[in-house]
Amino acid sequence: MIEMAMAPSNQQTNFSFEHPVTVEFRHRLLFTRGAFRPDNAAFADAMRERGMGATSIAVVIDSGVAEAWPNLGESVAAYCRHHAEALELRMAPLILAGGERVKNGQDYEEVLRLINDAKLCRHSALVAIGGGAVLDAAGYAAAIAHRGIRLVRFPTTTVSQDDSGVGVKNGINAFGKKNYLGTFSVPHAVICDEEFLATLSDRDWSAGFSEAVKVALLKDPDFFNQIEAAAPAIAARNMGAAMPIIRRSAELHLNHIATGGDPFEFTTVRPLDFGHWAAHKLEQLSDFEVSHGEAVGIGIALDVAYCAEIGLLDSDSASRIHRCLAALKLPLSHSLLKSERLLEGIEEFREHLGGELTLSMLSTIGSEHVIHEVDHNAMRRAVANVLNLDAAPKGLSR
Repeated sequence: MIEMAMAPSNQQTNFSFEHPVTVEFRHRLLFTRGAFRPDNAAFADAMRERGMGATSIAVVIDSGVAEAWPNLGESVAAYCRHHAEALELRMAPLILAGGERVKNGQDYEEVLRLINDAKLCRHSALVAIGGGAVLDAAGYAAAIAHRGIRLVRFPTTTVSQDDSGVGVKNGINAFGKKNYLGTFSVPHAVICDEEFLATLSDRDWSAGFSEAVKVALLKDPDFFNQIEAAAPAIAARNMGAAMPIIRRSAELHLNHIATGGDPFEFTTVRPLDFGHWAAHKLEQLSDFEVSHGEAVGIGIALDVAYCAEIGLLDSDSASRIHRCLAALKLPLSHSLLKSERLLEGIEEFREHLGGELTLSMLSTIGSEHVIHEVDHNAMRRAVANVLNLDAAPKGLSR
């Protein structure tokens, strides 16, 4: 028995108990072709790992994907029938409007209704097939239903296969701010089927490679060299040139999340958000006419110009980066960069991070340099420099 001395009544006594809480996650990232062909066991095997018999699932499909692949719902159902020992499809798939606007309203409530009507539980899984916005909205619903059910992502765009679909974040927009509501939740599996990329528009195809450029600039100069050399072939939609870039970008993003020491972003340093303060604001100012990948390309071009303007990055490297973005047919500028509201994005980014402003910039290709303040006059000069990359900056400059 532990005997505790009583403190005088006028003396404060505090009791404190603490213990580290450690939860281990496994982040599965798979690349394949024909994921829903019955003889492709990748999806079923990812669910068999649970060792609990057939997993009950419900499926959400991006409307753009459903339009491009009209038999996809039946293919998923046939796959589940073929792998009945691993998968039980509870209901017909829900088609959810694609694009960033799906994150601006109450569409995620339709996903919650699907989860409820399918009687999914915490041992079940929601399967989301689509671009990054649909994955975000569906993932948010999965994370808050029953305090979290398993999520399996099938990213179908270049930007979701090489970046956003690989991450551990879900979110929707609120109060005019991107990803104001959201969660951190490690998906049960991310399965990237390169066949989905074949039906993308040229614009959506190009958009995702901005994130590959971003992570290369921050972490791997040799990878940037590889992107630079492959850029013309990528722009021509050569899958043999594109897929190694997409896979390496996804690998670098996954490695940062798994080994970077801050998977749920408790600190204010966000290297994977290079170029994103302006990107998020530009998306908002354009009413999301500018896609996320395009906005990131513009944000990278702007922050690279700013680094050169303040003497952090040499001008030859800045020009080289701008040429690489252009070779990938990514936008370099937009007329909305001239809006004085653009710089509001800096404070909004600080608020989103919490604490002091922390932005990742570049000192050399492959080397991150963190800054905590921005010279607004120098940023305005950088905006002018980026706008001058196009002789007539009206709308997207490519």
